[in-house]
Amino acid sequence: MPKPGPDSLLDRFGQFLARRLESESSGYQPYTPSDPETLSRTLQPGDIILVEGNQRVSAAIKYLTQSTWSHAALYVGDMLPEPEDGSERPRLVEVILGQGCIAVPLSKYRTYNTRICRAVGLTPEDRNAVANYMIQRLGLRYDMRNIFDLMRYFLPTPPVPVRWRRRMIALGSGDPTRAICSSLIAQAFQSVAYPILPEIVQVKGHATAESVYSREEILHIRHHSLFTPRDFDLSPYFEIVKPTLVFGFDYKQLRWAEKEKHEAAEAATRGGA
Repeated sequence: MPKPGPDSLLDRFGQFLARRLESESSGYQPYTPSDPETLSRTLQPGDIILVEGNQRVSAAIKYLTQSTWSHAALYVGDMLPEPEDGSERPRLVEVILGQGCIAVPLSKYRTYNTRICRAVGLTPEDRNAVANYMIQRLGLRYDMRNIFDLMRYFLPTPPVPVRWRRRMIALGSGDPTRAICSSLIAQAFQSVAYPILPEIVQVKGHATAESVYSREEILHIRHHSLFTPRDFDLSPYFEIVKPTLVFGFDYKQLRWAEKEKHEAAEAATRGGA
């Protein structure tokens, strides 16, 4: 039997590292877990779902980006066919370390904290174009042989200054750099010329409140490979959509446990009088 070549060995080792990085950490408790039915009524094709992940790689991404959000997926609605086996229809397209670009159902993130980011003013044609961009890349797999790119995620809190942490995401030159799921989503929006971060224009003679560091950082991450989930959250061009508010919210209709307990006690007192 012929011995496996060096590429095959590196591939296997890379897959092993990816599986380790995908292992979930214990003790994760979401504050407001997502209801797939409510999300389904709220989401539109082209919407981005940010996820607070609980994997080993998630901890590293949160630290490097100084953000709660470690993962992003794009909602494509009913643009993908129903599975022949009768299982739940995939409505999200995402990039997963070790797996590549895949489609998954909304229920995958039922037990996670999530946030919906929606591109403001995006035309229906461009909304579909963004979704189609992701769909056309389903099955895209990334080379796991650049071990250096994978190993850096095993050090979740590297002792480096804040201003250098984001740039560590792009450290190295291998495809695993694009395991940061938001890079493919950024490409999708750039394909229809939709902005994610603002352009910076300095006018001679005008003072600005922005720091030199902020200007340099925004200019540096203009390339799609450097966008992170946090950028869609902070972008002035994406609005935050909260499912609990979309269909109307009346705080007067809330039933507070303490109030109900008090009313029950009063009713019992009146009944015994």
